[in-house]
Amino acid sequence: MKKGIIFDVDGTLWDSCGVVADSWNEYLELYEKDMTVRFTDADMRRVMGMTMSDIGDNLFWMLPQERRSKVTQNCCVYEVEYMKTRGGILYPDLEETLEKLSKQYHLYIVSNCQTGYIEDFISCSGTWSFFEDFECFGNTGKAKGENIRLLVRRSGLDSAVYVGDTQGDYNSTCEAGIPFIHARYGFGSVDAKVPYINGLKELPEVVRKVLG
Repeated sequence: MKKGIIFDVDGTLWDSCGVVADSWNEYLELYEKDMTVRFTDADMRRVMGMTMSDIGDNLFWMLPQERRSKVTQNCCVYEVEYMKTRGGILYPDLEETLEKLSKQYHLYIVSNCQTGYIEDFISCSGTWSFFEDFECFGNTGKAKGENIRLLVRRSGLDSAVYVGDTQGDYNSTCEAGIPFIHARYGFGSVDAKVPYINGLKELPEVVRKVLG
């Protein structure tokens, strides 16, 4: 039986809020000189996990829709290049936990991020050898629940669990019809009674209880 663990990125595997804010602010300063808005770590933390279009609606609400979409897209493209050399803050015990899990389970990533962001995470964290596949909103234009289902089918998984940190992650996992494990150390809470971890090193034991 092929068993898989599907991970969220932000708030689950690393925290990149500060670096993302820096990249967006740099883009705005260089290329959108008429705009005075600037973002903080807290601003980015508030929208992490949303699709790119929803992030744009939240952060650039003051812009007309056409320009809002264009500025958001340009910020996301700039961010991917910026992140290649800076990266986020990896959560403790990441590599050791992935190595341990990969000996028994197949590992994947599904995120609402833009194309190139997951590749940045894997490259910066040096975890290419652990993940077999990944999918994101930027590639498919689909919401997270749909992308989870897509990846499960594509990978031929008999059973799978999703590990994420927010209510949105939980809702998407319910839509996909697989179990959920809450990363309590991340960015959000979950209004449901679900298995949880307070750190990545706890994950192998909790996954064993969920998937066997």
